[in-house]
Formats: sequence, C-alpha cells, structure tokens
Amino acid sequence: MRDTTTVLYTGKTRTTGGRDGSARSTDGRLDVKLSSPGSHGAGTNPEQLFAAGWSACFIGAMGLAAGKLGLKLPSESCVDAEVDLANLNGEYFLQARLNVHLPGLPAEVAQALVDAAHQTCPYSKATRGNIDVDIRVM
Repeated sequence: MRDTTTVLYTGKTRTTGGRDGSARSTDGRLDVKLSSPGSHGAGTNPEQLFAAGWSACFIGAMGLAAGKLGLKLPSESCVDAEVDLANLNGEYFLQARLNVHLPGLPAEVAQALVDAAHQTCPYSKATRGNIDVDIRVM
C-alpha cells in the first residue's frame, strides 16, 4: 500500500468450506451460504457476489460521472452483470459482461458516463488487463 493512502472502508469476512461453505462479515451484515456454480446447493457463489459488487460500484461511478457533467443519473438506471467462471485447457479464469441501462439519456451521453465509470470504478480498475470485459450500453 502507498504511504499516503486513505482507507475509506475495509470489508472483512471469514469464509469456511470453500465453494460449498459459508461466508460471514465481521459485522454480521453479510451471512451467506455458498454453493458451487451449477450445483443444486441453496447458496450463492463467488461469481454472483462479484457481479453484484461490481455492478453496484459501477452505478455509483456513473453517478459521480453524471454529477461532474451536471447531470442526474436516471433513477431507473441498472447494470446487468454477468461473470463467467470459464476453463480453457485446464486453466480456470473469469470473464465478464456489463450491460448498462440508462433510460432517457441520449446514446452519446450514456456512453460517456459508461466510459468515465469504467475508468474510475475500483472493480473496473482491478479487472483491467486481468480478465476479458465487455461493457455495453443497452
């Protein structure tokens, strides 16, 4: 970490049992059962959790970008995130798609917000150059 970094928040969890276990945050606000993708287990999986976190963060980043342009993000804005757990030649990896809905905004304005958000969203920064990502304005 950089010496001048100001930590704004730290999410703390404990996970047991891996993909067929459970995860709980230290403050108790997150308490989920986990199941392997495609199984008949009752829990969620890391890919769904990642998709939910990324899409929520991305909407926040679009809101910041809209504010800088003197715009208000439409209240019906949403992001449909898809995170794939994939395998090629025995190697596991992730790939993702973000389908962004910004109803009522002109296409060029919506694209500008999405482009700005992808540059500033911490999840986008973390994945940049690490996984294949396709972001589309719907």
